[in-house]
Amino acid sequence: MAPGSRRGGARLLPLLLPLLLLLLPAAGGGCAAEGGPLEPFDALYASGVEAYYGGDFAGAARCLERALRSRRELRAARLRCRRLCRAQVRLEEPGPGAGGDLRFFGSVLRRAECVRRCEEPRLGAVSRHRAAEEVRADFQRRVPYSYLQRAYIQLNKLEEAANAAHTFFMANPEHMEIQQDLENYKTMSGKATLIDQEARQHMEDYSAGVRHYDREEYELAIELLERALQGYYSEDEDCQLMCEGPQRFEEHEHLDYKAGLYEAIADHYLQVLACKHDCVRELATRSGRISPIENFLPLHYDYLQFAYYRVGDYVKALECAKSYLLFHPDDEGVLENAGYYEGLLEGTVDPATIKPRKEARALLRRHKLESHLLRVAAAGLGFAYTEPNYWNRYGARQDEHSVPSSISSEPEDGPRLSLTKKPMPKPDRELKEGGPLLYSDVKFVYNSQQLNGTQRVLLDNVISEEQCRELHRVASGIMLAGDGYRGKTSPHTPNERFEGATVLKALKYGYEGRVPLKSARLFYDISEKARRIVQSYFQLNSTLYFSYTHLVCRTALSGQQERRNDLSHPIHADNCLLDPEANECWKEPPAYTFRDYSALLYMNADFEGGEFIFTEMDAKTVTASIKPKCGRMISFSSGGENPHGVKAVTKGQRCAVALWFTLDPLYRELERIQADEVIAMLDQEHLGPSEMNINPKDEL
Repeated sequence: MAPGSRRGGARLLPLLLPLLLLLLPAAGGGCAAEGGPLEPFDALYASGVEAYYGGDFAGAARCLERALRSRRELRAARLRCRRLCRAQVRLEEPGPGAGGDLRFFGSVLRRAECVRRCEEPRLGAVSRHRAAEEVRADFQRRVPYSYLQRAYIQLNKLEEAANAAHTFFMANPEHMEIQQDLENYKTMSGKATLIDQEARQHMEDYSAGVRHYDREEYELAIELLERALQGYYSEDEDCQLMCEGPQRFEEHEHLDYKAGLYEAIADHYLQVLACKHDCVRELATRSGRISPIENFLPLHYDYLQFAYYRVGDYVKALECAKSYLLFHPDDEGVLENAGYYEGLLEGTVDPATIKPRKEARALLRRHKLESHLLRVAAAGLGFAYTEPNYWNRYGARQDEHSVPSSISSEPEDGPRLSLTKKPMPKPDRELKEGGPLLYSDVKFVYNSQQLNGTQRVLLDNVISEEQCRELHRVASGIMLAGDGYRGKTSPHTPNERFEGATVLKALKYGYEGRVPLKSARLFYDISEKARRIVQSYFQLNSTLYFSYTHLVCRTALSGQQERRNDLSHPIHADNCLLDPEANECWKEPPAYTFRDYSALLYMNADFEGGEFIFTEMDAKTVTASIKPKCGRMISFSSGGENPHGVKAVTKGQRCAVALWFTLDPLYRELERIQADEVIAMLDQEHLGPSEMNINPKDEL
């Protein structure tokens, strides 16, 4: 697979290369010698990709590294100049009467001149650094690092390749090939610690602080979380400055723009203001992701208030609790904690003198004023704006293991913050389980609690031994290598071959006489049986539809099983992008966000390895392991609460019917609807009455 070929920008880039190279001659023939004004990063990137596809891997690595460096230097130069000119040229207040605005606009002109005079020696003309949207998207998703790691591996620079692959993977955790490459690099180079070359330090400090907090290493947690806060506010200032650059006016063609002075100023300023207002989301969003970490800034104070309590610094505990309450003044748990800290300080310090932190007060005051102005503009000027929920309280600490009552010297009415988890967002349906299994021969094995998770069930005897054998015979006649995996015969590991087939394909082969029609229909019928069981057991109050149905076999490749350290299918979730480093699962494309439930119905046990495993969100801690066998079915909800994978199949062939379901009829499986029509036609012709007497149409 070509680097980054899953990204739209990377697919477009080879088409844009000739145009980019024509329009941006600064890149010259490849990467020209450094010197003079900063070279545009998009031109260097285009040269790097051109060199890569031309087989010049040393040139590709050189140009791509310079493109990445150029982009960083461009941002640094702009920040430096805008910060310098903000300090040197103060904006004057308008005076009264005619001409009173001249002082203000004069200072605006002087600041603009200052910025240009500062930037031009290093950057050259401003127009040189206006990259196309596709190129900016590639850098946002770290696609250059995908090219870099391939170039470095060709140059046998394993450490550089490993770091480039890791940097790309941190923004693209769903990329299975890169995940496998990382494991290979670790094995080949012996390098266990990899460097994220685009890491945002305030995010790294926050994550490290939370890890120490979870291990009850509170002093280390305080040090890192305080550093993360300093980094956050510094990054916030930078974000505000970067928003003062050019803006896009999507509703206006520049050449036809006829707005008056104040309309034009308002148009531009509102774009800048919306950008600044969204810095809260920007600073809480990991690179390459769309969704921010919920409640990110307030969580710093939430962790700190309890950590300070645990080390005996009640003044700072109260200070951080009050800072958190600025964002969520009605949070009962933290209100109780604040009251408890005040009680501990009684007689030594007046709690009223302990105020929320001034930087938190200043940010929130500014944020509220920004919001007010944007709402005024939306109401009076027709500016399209909807205020997001920036401080979602459901982004909460998860630390129920740190129970204060475990310390015998603490009073029973100590801080309750860590006694229980804060409530998570309520799902759009009530989660239930334990409904009837509908078929007398189906045997219940384990529920969610016994499987150490949420919305999980393990069943046996869903199909019989004879049905397993018949289904296996069907599989042998209809499966193609790479079916369901975009033609890739080894999509998740190079050590196994994957083959698959869909229900519609089975029925087509049966109708054509290439496999027994009765056997082809069995695939349809047992998948419908599984759907009914899942819908009933989890007590869903609406119809569960098929999203995708796939009969898949994975076969261990001989001669490739020694010293295997990979998985047959890496740990993942079915409707979100698992991010183990952040302990998050991002429900955004390219994940199949519409999937609600999943099921795997196993057909055999005569192979080695291949256990199905559930893990924690760290993708490492196994919470349950299931050995497949004929008629066994595992079913579970498809979200981040159920990360799962498959251990390596080291001998033989493992076959199963994989089923994904949705509650949204808009995402019904098209092939399933077509299969329903085939079944209806067959029933009308009396060619294949169903053994199970199952209505081929989904219940309405």
